[in-house]
Amino acid sequence: MALPPYCQRVNRQGEALWSTLAATVNAPFLIYDNQFVALLGPNPTLEVLIDDPRAPFFHEAGVFIPDSNEIFITSNQIKDPSAVSTGGKTIQITKIELFSDRDLDRHKVRCPTKVFMANGGVNYKGGILFCAQGSLYEPGGLIHMEAKRPHKTTTLITNYHGRQFNSPNDVVLHSDGSIWFTDPCYGYEQGFRGRPQLPNQVYRYDPATGDIRVVADGFGRPNGIAFAPHEKILYITDTDFIHGDGTTDPARAATIYAYDVTQISGAPFLLNRRVLAFADTGAPDGIKCDVFGNIYCGCGDGVNVWNPAGTLIGKILVEGGIANFCFGREGEIFLLGEHKLWRARLAKGTKGALLRV
Repeated sequence: MALPPYCQRVNRQGEALWSTLAATVNAPFLIYDNQFVALLGPNPTLEVLIDDPRAPFFHEAGVFIPDSNEIFITSNQIKDPSAVSTGGKTIQITKIELFSDRDLDRHKVRCPTKVFMANGGVNYKGGILFCAQGSLYEPGGLIHMEAKRPHKTTTLITNYHGRQFNSPNDVVLHSDGSIWFTDPCYGYEQGFRGRPQLPNQVYRYDPATGDIRVVADGFGRPNGIAFAPHEKILYITDTDFIHGDGTTDPARAATIYAYDVTQISGAPFLLNRRVLAFADTGAPDGIKCDVFGNIYCGCGDGVNVWNPAGTLIGKILVEGGIANFCFGREGEIFLLGEHKLWRARLAKGTKGALLRV
């Protein structure tokens, strides 16, 4: 099968014989299985939209708003001596306005009420639902921010029956209106949250009833979370490979788990926990599905793609790795590379399962 431009087929047995860095520059699309070729389309491209060496402005969230053609992104931690309650560090929310292929604008988002250490996010009620990790004095939780200025915020929940969350990390919506989110202890390890009052767990919150329940535990550091397109499977990443102090251990989990979503006695439960995949480079962070059910995950070498059976079918290599990303329109993927914002263009039919645009 002829390959599209900028692609390289991987010989699994000889993978270690070629240079990943060279592939990143010359052929960033690695094909492990022919299924990936169909997702890429005839002319995949990868380009840098913004390169800003001043600070890691492009780290998490990555929420695309189709109506306004905007992306909301949270930074990695930026030094700020005035941020006493967060240990001299802050996180900035950035809005990217996309006018055309090459014409964009960028704004720092200023909210009337601060979203303390915002991290992951998802589309919600025309705006963005952020995971606020909290501070030494303010609890973490789920906060809705309006997409339009002045970006008013509403706090949905900050605790589990009176016990503060650790530092909520990433969030996804179910079609029944419930909100599912991960809560690792990274905030405590990074010095801007108090000692954890809860295990590292995953929660389901129903804003209609106020019901909050633990749906999964047994993680080192639960992180990314996404439903399969049919919502019968939930994927959760465990980034125990890297702890909040920056130390890594290859013997710890860098794993994507899959769960069956079911109803028991009229309530939601997760069953049949199983390993979908283990990341070979770094840890699997942000996770999304396309409309075909393939699983995309930000890893230490870029975005890795598995099919629903857990077979690695391809990679989009980005030097330095990718923490998170989001689908745009008709095959667009915006990749968050800390100091760089990237855009990949795949086949027009390769759309994100969340928005399907």
